Amino acid sequence: MTASTILMLLLSIAVAAGLAFYQYLFKNGHRNRTNLLLAGLRFVTILGVLLLLLNPKVSRNSYETQKTPLAVVVDNSASIVDLKADAEAKNLYQKLTSDSRLKDKFDIQSYGFASDFGPSETFDFKGKQTNIDQVSRNLKSINRNRDYPTILLSDGNQTEGNDYIYGFPAEHKVYPVILGDTTTFLDLRVMQVNVNKYAFHKNKFPVEVFLQYSGTKNVNASFTILKGGSVLHRQQVSFSNSKRSEVVNVLLPADNVGLQVFKASLTSAETEKNTYNNSKNFAVEVIDQRSEIGIVSTISHPDLGALKRSIESNSQRKVTIVKPNAVGDLGRFNVVVLYQPTPEFRPLLENIKKVGSNTFVITGDNTDFNLLNQFQSQLEFRMSSQKEDYIAGFDPDFNLFAVDDIGFSSFPPLENAFGTVTVKGNANVLLGSSIRNIESGTPLLAFFENQGKRSGYLLGEGIWKWRLQAHVENKSFEKFDVFADKIMQYLSSDNLRKSLVVNHESFYNSGEAIAITAQFFNKNYEFDDRARLSITVTNKKTKQTKKYDLLKTTNSYKVNLNGLAAGQYTFSVRELNSNTVYNSYFEILDFDIEKQFVNPDLAKLYQLAARTSGKSFMPDQVDQLIKTLLENADYKSVEKEIVRKIPLIDSLLMLILIACTLASEWFIRKYNGML
Repeated sequence: MTASTILMLLLSIAVAAGLAFYQYLFKNGHRNRTNLLLAGLRFVTILGVLLLLLNPKVSRNSYETQKTPLAVVVDNSASIVDLKADAEAKNLYQKLTSDSRLKDKFDIQSYGFASDFGPSETFDFKGKQTNIDQVSRNLKSINRNRDYPTILLSDGNQTEGNDYIYGFPAEHKVYPVILGDTTTFLDLRVMQVNVNKYAFHKNKFPVEVFLQYSGTKNVNASFTILKGGSVLHRQQVSFSNSKRSEVVNVLLPADNVGLQVFKASLTSAETEKNTYNNSKNFAVEVIDQRSEIGIVSTISHPDLGALKRSIESNSQRKVTIVKPNAVGDLGRFNVVVLYQPTPEFRPLLENIKKVGSNTFVITGDNTDFNLLNQFQSQLEFRMSSQKEDYIAGFDPDFNLFAVDDIGFSSFPPLENAFGTVTVKGNANVLLGSSIRNIESGTPLLAFFENQGKRSGYLLGEGIWKWRLQAHVENKSFEKFDVFADKIMQYLSSDNLRKSLVVNHESFYNSGEAIAITAQFFNKNYEFDDRARLSITVTNKKTKQTKKYDLLKTTNSYKVNLNGLAAGQYTFSVRELNSNTVYNSYFEILDFDIEKQFVNPDLAKLYQLAARTSGKSFMPDQVDQLIKTLLENADYKSVEKEIVRKIPLIDSLLMLILIACTLASEWFIRKYNGML
């Protein structure tokens, strides 16, 4: 208590005593027992009020010793078991955390990690992924603004996350204890397979495979790609002490539609410690791109033959040339090409408008533009009887689909009626037009999309000349045929908006996070956050079924299906209020990334220790590690003084006392007739 506080207490006592003396003894002049009692009560009341206002406090000092944190972090992933270091890891952990000398100097913190990180004192080594980078981020957050060392019991093999070497702060020492046999074994490994997720039926798709070798002797190996029991590709590869990797590029045929599972395998006559990493499964979903195109025309023209040959250069396309009155069922055509519509097209145009077919309109000298104005609203034609030649100009900002400039500006002009073409819809112009090198301001080739219906317009005849010119310049029709094929591919796509949209992959690797997201839209195509979505997953082989609810996130619904065994699954997502259903399938490939290693990653652990000014140790050097930590003068305990200020009086008790003295004073004065 400070001198000023004591002085204020004495002053409060004096004021309370003076006021009580003045009110009951000095003014009355009678010093009987009643007045003395009343004066005493008044003294207590006034003193209590003054003490409440003053609120004097007493300081109590205590001292606390704060030890340096020592994080003992254990790799709890399955690779520790595969390297036969799980028992050793537990023994090392027990020895470090139970050492009395370390306990005296450090505040020992125990953690475990695999794909996640957290405090732990028991370890089962069943983690499916290893993320060492998260260790640094979590320790930095836990021991903020403090200097601390880290003991990392790990094999150094990371399967996900950022490079952990640069994740640990350089100012915090890391002491890796290397788990696993460091003896170099001969090992052949399929390191990585790069392949597109999708391929088109009857095409070929590229596969890039990275092969790796560890060892000292020269080895000849056989690399194969299999599908079921069939060998699709085989080649010999060789490795040596100076050649430890090989990249193999292969083109595989997409002969069957649907999800196709392949196996890349690397074998040799040598004996290996780990053969699990000699193969890796991968999958490709083969999409059936087949479509039927109907070209409708009342005239004979070279454009018809050129279009048919270009489109059918893709074996997935079939073209039928028909008269307007012989079209029949529109549903069999993915795209209807209307070549120079005439009055005979009226019934067909009425049917197209009713069905909503995707169309590609080509105009020319014989086109009835008044008829086109009646049956479409994207372009308005005001044409004369005069003919004009239009030169194409490529628009590099076109982004509906990927297309290259194949020399359109050098192609012969297309012939069309002269006049004004007004764009009324949202047009995506691929080719503009010019007349004698003067921009006409009207499109030559443009595309539109409205409520899922796609349409294209080529305003000019004579496209057969373009195909011949492309052949003259490139000695091949390929570039022009690809250009025509991309137009048909875009127009034949079904882009109708669905109320239930589900996003998922066709295949997952075992151990990966399997997340399926969905969105449900109301009739105005607005995201419905009151939807109730559930998913039913069925294993094709065992017929075992599991049901989950999808949980709402910011703008979607999500479910995690982690933990499913390898195999093929069908699933159904259902919106319970409207009973809308989405059905599909996926496959989980048998692949355990934690079984890919035969040795700890010595190089990275050494580099981590050097970068943080720490030191790496082998399991039999743990006593040296303990000695290093004990002798390090940087880690000292800090004694902190803790000052606690405690109120001298209890405010509640003082208020009760004041109330009692005031009540007693009132009753005594009432009893003695002093009120």
